[in-house]
Amino acid sequence: MHDIDQQQRTDHAFQLLRLSEGFGPARALQLAAEIGVADLLGDGPRDTKDLAGATSTHPDALYRLLRALAGVGVFTEVEPARFALTPVGDRLRADHSQSLRSWVLFQALFNGVYAEAGYSLRTGSATVPQVFGESLFDHLRTHPEHGAIFNAAMGEHSRVMGQALAGSCDLSAARQIVDVGGGNGAFLSAILHANPATTGVVYDQPHLADAANELLAANGLAERCTFLGGDFLWSVPAGGDVYLLKGILHNWPDEQVLTILRNCRRALDTRSRLLLVDWVVPSGDTPHPSKFVDLAVLFVYGGRERTKDEYVTLLAEAGLRLTRVLDTESALNVLEVVPV
Repeated sequence: MHDIDQQQRTDHAFQLLRLSEGFGPARALQLAAEIGVADLLGDGPRDTKDLAGATSTHPDALYRLLRALAGVGVFTEVEPARFALTPVGDRLRADHSQSLRSWVLFQALFNGVYAEAGYSLRTGSATVPQVFGESLFDHLRTHPEHGAIFNAAMGEHSRVMGQALAGSCDLSAARQIVDVGGGNGAFLSAILHANPATTGVVYDQPHLADAANELLAANGLAERCTFLGGDFLWSVPAGGDVYLLKGILHNWPDEQVLTILRNCRRALDTRSRLLLVDWVVPSGDTPHPSKFVDLAVLFVYGGRERTKDEYVTLLAEAGLRLTRVLDTESALNVLEVVPV
């Protein structure tokens, strides 16, 4: 019995140690994205000294970075000090059709925010304004280089999630889908490709029009999908039979969420439905990505992830009703909503 108790204490100690060091893999991945090492490995394995010369890094330090990331499946050490990409690391390439490099770089913008996140714990408000001197969206407007990373990152994330939704939700009967806050159209593009008889509208801030129209044309959707500029905090366009809100509501406190939902309610007719693509936080001790994403959106936006019951309450206040919650190929859910 004594040996068992000792082993349990040791396991508990190592679990806490691993949790406390969790920032290490994330920062290592960000560094690899920042120096573009995956692009240099696109044509095959290379020696660390060669890669160090191409990235202006210290050979031994770079080796240690690549070795660490090889240990979590991003790279592979094919020979001593010679590395190649894995299928995971391949998506760090900027020129990969399924690249997630911008998403990784976007996360790096908030390292300083996490360092000061005690502010959010004390106040319940976002930490970003304390670190950046302004809200995130104001910061993205005044720092266009960060705005470009944000827009590219959202496009990458939306592409992945669009593919997941397309495989989990039957939209084949939809006449027109309106993606509210649809960014550059990557999310809706994936859905329209899976539903060739459907047309679409990407609705977002006017400054995203060029990026969206370019992506829609590149995806062969210029004739089936249009971009409409506007602000969902003011209005949502009518005319769709399916409306999408992907990763929008968690960025906002309840007051603004109610505004968005009420604007959607005014746009819906009796046959329309609204699909919320977001995290649904499970109750109790159930491990789930949403619980740490919830902290991230608090620190960055002042928003929150919500439980099913919290969604039901907000929807009812906006004149809407939750009909079902669907699982997807990702950890995100689809909440199907109809007018009351």
